[in-house]
Amino acid sequence: MPDHLWLDGRLVRAAGPHLSVTDRGFQLGDGVFETLRARRGVAIELREHLERLHESAAATEIPLLPDADIVRGIHDLLAIERLAGRGRDADGEDPGEAPGDAALRITASRGPVEGRGMAISPDARGTLAIQAWPFAPPAADLLERGVRVTVATLRRDPSSPLAGVKSTSRAESVHARLEASRRGADDALMLTLAGELSEATSANLFLVRGRELLTPPMSAAILAGTTRTWLLAHASIQGLTAREFALRLSDLSAADEAFLSSSVAGIVPLTMHDARPIGTGRPGPVTRRLRAAREAWIDAVSRGRVSEGGPA
Repeated sequence: MPDHLWLDGRLVRAAGPHLSVTDRGFQLGDGVFETLRARRGVAIELREHLERLHESAAATEIPLLPDADIVRGIHDLLAIERLAGRGRDADGEDPGEAPGDAALRITASRGPVEGRGMAISPDARGTLAIQAWPFAPPAADLLERGVRVTVATLRRDPSSPLAGVKSTSRAESVHARLEASRRGADDALMLTLAGELSEATSANLFLVRGRELLTPPMSAAILAGTTRTWLLAHASIQGLTAREFALRLSDLSAADEAFLSSSVAGIVPLTMHDARPIGTGRPGPVTRRLRAAREAWIDAVSRGRVSEGGPA
């Protein structure tokens, strides 16, 4: 368990009470959040995550602290948790010092309210918390066998104004994960009302078909993941043509490979859906290559060798 968290502008001990029971994030799931990686004290794709946090907060009219405060909070939290390791050898790293791999979560809620019910006070001051943990990559055996998914009962509505909001209200994803667990799967894929593939409970979906890299479009009620954006921008360097495309379960069954992508877990092979193999039923070479390229890029960004908009 981390020793500290950053709450509303200051570092506090992680153990102990922090939020009022009247906080709407607790009472109603009335909040938004972002998760991201950090390495060597560098928060990866922070600008993009903050932009998305602002978009989610604007859609739900949740007040946020200034970006400068959030950036400072991340810096101070990584430092006090000793997750901002920096090296000193010829490659810029002390072999005896860990590079400071961390997973971060920024959570903003509407804050505490007096009384009960759904009424929204115009005087809500909001709550903002930042947490940090040592980064734990997906288990080696999961990367070797790949993720097994089922299809969730719930459907996504692309016309919903909350379709692209990263809300702390995750009841649909929790329900889908429970379904997956009951069916012996690791995760669940969501479909739209029209039966098109959307995304997994906390990751975007990609299919490999020959030299094509296909992913559902924004109109499929997906979240614009930062790793998804990176893949669309860097696919050509790997000899792939990336396209946003309306996909169905038949496309998943016919794919050569499939994988899920998210900011913290990265690129994770998807090998089975409802007990049916995808491709060979094993992680494929394109998926492995893209995961390695993404991890190498994160390391290069953390060393200052490439900019976040630069090549992999």
